[in-house]
Order: sequence, then structure tokens, then C-alpha cells
Amino acid sequence: MEVAQRDTPVTFEFTAQTQSSREVEIRARVDGFLDKRTYTEGQQVHAGQTLFLMDAKPFQAVLQTAKGQLAQQQARLAVSQANLARVIPLAKVNALSAKDRDDAIGSEKEAQASVIAAQGQMQTAELNLSYTTIKSPLTGLSSFARQQDGSYVTAAATGLLTYVYQLDPMWVNFSISENELLRYRDEIAKGQLRFPPNSEFEVTLVLADGTEFPNHGTINFANPAFSTETGTFLVRASFENSTGSLRPGQFVRARIAGAVRPKAILVPQRSVLQGARSHFVWVVDNQSKAHQRVVETGEWHDDDWFITQGLQPGERIVVDGAIRVAADTPLKISDAAPAQAVSDAVGQRNSAASTTASDTAAAK
Repeated sequence: MEVAQRDTPVTFEFTAQTQSSREVEIRARVDGFLDKRTYTEGQQVHAGQTLFLMDAKPFQAVLQTAKGQLAQQQARLAVSQANLARVIPLAKVNALSAKDRDDAIGSEKEAQASVIAAQGQMQTAELNLSYTTIKSPLTGLSSFARQQDGSYVTAAATGLLTYVYQLDPMWVNFSISENELLRYRDEIAKGQLRFPPNSEFEVTLVLADGTEFPNHGTINFANPAFSTETGTFLVRASFENSTGSLRPGQFVRARIAGAVRPKAILVPQRSVLQGARSHFVWVVDNQSKAHQRVVETGEWHDDDWFITQGLQPGERIVVDGAIRVAADTPLKISDAAPAQAVSDAVGQRNSAASTTASDTAAAK
């Protein structure tokens, strides 16, 4: 075949793991007895749906007390305001001392402050009562209950009740090693690799059974720092998952498409031979004689191999039968057949052989 340059799209593949885009802990916010679980474990729940009910009677009693205290302070305020309304006109005509006027004003302000404090206590009691009905803040898949009916839970120690996982969208996390990232930067600087504008890669997921997830994803986050524990760079992609077929924690393979190797040289893998010290190919000159040429190989691309150094466009190389080639010996050359044509030819030969065998058996 004749060596040629062409812009070649490339994909990068990484081991990845799915993660819920929102993983919410459902916790008790007050201490008390857990009366009832109102959802089915493992089923989808909706935003605002009640998941647990706690014993509300103690909190209702506290709220009733707070309402009584508020009413008491409001009554004190009304008396203080009425007293102040009587004192002010008398103080203006010097019928009362300035001290009596100041005491009345102070009493009225103190009563106002007591009303505000009582209102705060009542709001706290109402809030605590509302916390006895525990609802889901989002639509997602529910986990199993960590506490059973009748358990006494405390917000600080045993307040975790369950989890809710949002499935749509689903996040997929994968890591790029420091060596890989430095290699990409070096290849970009040398013009051997080109990323898409604004790094708008297209991500495809390959599931554990080898099938591809039907929806494509996009990269929506890259950690600005390397992990000090693993020395890797975390990247996250987002996928539409309206059917819920992806679940959190799955191990998948992420294929990242969108990069291009400009003016790349690709040769079939079978044309590259392994020598004692390096890889080489057979280059055919104008006299149809073969010469060994040391080449520097890159990564594989389907059934081909990227050649980064050693070959120039327009040169001819031996693809098939390279193992029988001797240096400086004239060759009888035929152009390499496309892979599909080779496959069809093999199929035709097999079919013809099968037909001949059938005819022979019939004759016998």
C-alpha cells in the first residue's frame, strides 16, 4: 500500500463509574419515636412525598404551650400600651413625673420584646412539629430504611433514615492519569493531536455486557486539582437517563470522541514487525526492492497503527507476506485488497469448497 496522510478522528477509553447527580440523605431533624414508614423501599419517590412519620404528640403539646405564652405576652403588651396612652397626656401637663412616663414607656417596650420572643418560640414549636413529617426533597429512587418503625431516633446520632438518588441526569466519573494528561499536552503542542473547540467531547458509555448506552453524554466538570492519593485528574460527564436504566455505582467504560490526529499516518497492524530493538516495516523502492525501515509507533486505531516517525507520504510498504521478504530482493507486488473484499473472497472460497464437498457426497 502507499502511505498517505489524513485527519483521523480518535477516541479515548477510560474505566468509569456512574454516580447519582443528587444523592440526598433523609434525616430526622428532631428527637423522637419513629411511628411509620410510608414509602416502599427501592421504589421511585416524588418530590414532596411523605417518607416517614414521627410521633407528633409531644411537639403538639409544646406548640400549644408556646401559643399560650404568646397570648399571655400579647395581653401584657395591650395593658402596657393602654397604660402608656394614659400616662403621656398627664405627663404633658405635669400631672405625673418624668420618671412615671419613662417607666410606662419602658414597660411597653419590654412587653413588645416579650411578644417577639414568644412568637419566636411558637415558630420554633411549629417548625419542630413540621419536622415530624419527613418528606423527600426530590424525585428519585429510594433506598432501604435505616431505622424501623417504633425506633427512637436522635437527630445527632441515629438521624439517618434512608437515601434518595436522582437518576436523571446520571453522572459518570472517570480519571485521567498525570502521565496521560502530560502526553496529550505534548502531542497538542507538537500538532499531533487536536481537541474539539471548547473541549466539547462526545461521551459514549459501554456497559458491562458490551452494549452501548443509547444516549450520548457531555463533559460538564473537570476537577481543577490532581488527587494527592491517586495522582489522577477527575472528569465527570452527564447523561440523560429518563428511563432509569443506569443506576448509581455501575462500572462502565467511557469512550471520549471528538479529538482528531491531523495529517496522521496509519498502516495496518500486520505490516509492522517487531525487530530485536524496535519496530520496523518493509519499504519498497522504485525498483520493487524491499528495505527495512525503523518506525516509531503510536496507539492502535481499530486494525491500524499510528506511525509517528519513520514514514513519509507517498512511500510504499509491504502489508501482507512481510515475513517472507528479504532485503534488497525484487518483489512481485500486488496492491493490498480492502478488508471487506478479503472477507468476501474468503467467504466465496469457503462456499465453493462446501458446494464441491456436497456434490461429491451426493455422487457417492
